[in-house]
Amino acid sequence: MTELYVGASELEHQAIVEIVALAMDAPAKAKSGHSGTAMALAPLGVTLFSRIMRHEPGDASWIDRDRFILSCGHASILQYGLAHAFGYEVSADDLRAFRTPHSKTPGHPEAGDTPTVEVTTGPLGQGIANGVGMALAERILRAQYGEALVDHRTWVIAGDGCLEEGISHEAASFAGAQGLDRLTVIYDDNHITIDGVTELALRDDTAARFRAYGWSVIELGENANDLDAIEEALQGAITDRVKPTLVIVRSHIGYPSATMQDRREAHGSPFSADAITQVKALLNVPDEPFVFSSELPSRLRASLVTQHGDYEDWQKRATQDKTTFEVLRTQMATNGSLLQTVEVTEFPGDSPVATRKAMQRVMDAVSGHMPGLTAGSADLTENTGVVVKNGNAQGASEPAGQQIYYGIREFAMGAIMVGQALHGGIRPIGSTFFVFADYVRPAIRLAALSNASTLFVFTHDSIGVGEDGPTHQPVEHLMALRAMPRLHVVRPSDANETVRLVHQMLAEPEMPTTTLILSRQDLPVLTGSAAVASRANAHKGGYVAIESSEAVVSIISTGSEVGISVAAAEALRALGIETRVVSLPCWACFEEQTTEYRHQTLRSDLPSLAVEAGSTLGWYKYADEVLGIDRFGISAPAGYIFEEFGITADAIVSKVQLLMETYQ
Repeated sequence: MTELYVGASELEHQAIVEIVALAMDAPAKAKSGHSGTAMALAPLGVTLFSRIMRHEPGDASWIDRDRFILSCGHASILQYGLAHAFGYEVSADDLRAFRTPHSKTPGHPEAGDTPTVEVTTGPLGQGIANGVGMALAERILRAQYGEALVDHRTWVIAGDGCLEEGISHEAASFAGAQGLDRLTVIYDDNHITIDGVTELALRDDTAARFRAYGWSVIELGENANDLDAIEEALQGAITDRVKPTLVIVRSHIGYPSATMQDRREAHGSPFSADAITQVKALLNVPDEPFVFSSELPSRLRASLVTQHGDYEDWQKRATQDKTTFEVLRTQMATNGSLLQTVEVTEFPGDSPVATRKAMQRVMDAVSGHMPGLTAGSADLTENTGVVVKNGNAQGASEPAGQQIYYGIREFAMGAIMVGQALHGGIRPIGSTFFVFADYVRPAIRLAALSNASTLFVFTHDSIGVGEDGPTHQPVEHLMALRAMPRLHVVRPSDANETVRLVHQMLAEPEMPTTTLILSRQDLPVLTGSAAVASRANAHKGGYVAIESSEAVVSIISTGSEVGISVAAAEALRALGIETRVVSLPCWACFEEQTTEYRHQTLRSDLPSLAVEAGSTLGWYKYADEVLGIDRFGISAPAGYIFEEFGITADAIVSKVQLLMETYQ
């Protein structure tokens, strides 16, 4: 009989066989899922966990563990099977519950649900960029605390789909330029996609492509089932201390099924009962679903002699250098947040200031006091104000550098930030113009889904961009982001509100995923009672900036429109119309407040007008009428455009007068 898995020990062979059988049984029971890729990669996964990776099943959150990312997340049953086989807290019942509600084994890996799952991978290619972020975080922490406490690698398994997606190009180019030598991506070159053979749409020379990016490339060839050959290739990646490494392995999806191997149906469809029976006969296992050895996890766990030794040695070093370790442990536990009080000088109220300039003032204050901070932009560093004061540019020659130049790669930047945050110990800030949130959006969504403490800074937030025209004027983006669950979309009213809110965000260990929306143009600095109200309640997401006991109408606005609304309220008061002004810098934060506070702030008993230089969609939740922009902008000076679209104090006065006539 032909040996199915060459070079496997008795324990490794048993683990591979169980995972291959599981990869068929679990999707068959769930009536959905992806069997073929997990079957083909079982030998690779077992080799990685058994012989290569630095990990400790008894301490899944060990700071110095190797990070493992399954970028082709549709093959999640492979990761769950590996976690169970090697003694992590994933039970046989968890495996039987694959793709069922609230289980530890969802259809794609989700951070926080399952041991060994570091990031939430769903859309193909994101995991590659997440891995780049994790490798970057490791290098920064290693430079800060030394190899005795931080010295691990990042391993990513990716497929054809991951490498076809554009994000892989951006992320790989960045990683090559950075020389991230502790990053290894294993490319499962199985030549099959859902539509059929990859040659229908893909004819790249992947090896040449990655060499051009500055990666080392190891071509493993037809050795997907030879554990010794796999080990040699992966060890080769470890010895390269200059470049990231791509290992290309030619696998056969659905192996060892005689009827499903190398077929597109093996990608996304559960196997038939007959096909499962045939494979189990080849594997020499019972033709029953979910057959597991109760002894295998403990035996495999005990076999990890080298890994256990690494873990124990690390524990000794941590004990010997307890002071340094405690600082590292705290930085990891608090997600790289600001742990000490710093003074940030606020702006005087006598001259207008763009909120993007306030961002830089906070950066100047916290730089040097926040070792977990990384900051950068997609080639717009000076424009966005996200600069680490006296910070070095991150790179192989400056491994502790906190200033990251992502290049013109918004898509990858976002996912790299998520990888840094989920690695632990890092608080990433990335920035670009708001209109390019379109490119970052997939990463923002996954950041929010996985509760990653990332701060996405978007400047040039409206038609105030001016002459750059409609291609750069993000009229619909605020509402698009506000629709995203768990995401805090924060559009401060003035420079001082920006200072206070950003300062608070950076000091919050469990900061929600946040997008900070800042102006290009100068805005009035709130003074008097409005400034007092902002200082007291802006963090609640909404507050009354201008109050009047005799008010007959409310104006509700955000960002640059708050100052315009305040001016309109003063003009209305001169006309005998007492007006309240409400600022709602963060809708999600506001919705977290008590019903009483929200009602007191909005005063639904009064007619109200919402004002925002963007889409009116969604505003009717808070206001009776809306003054906004439901079309694309134009190329002209900012002042002209605001006049053109009626986002002015005079236009607000006219709109309020009409509103009052309607509600009399």
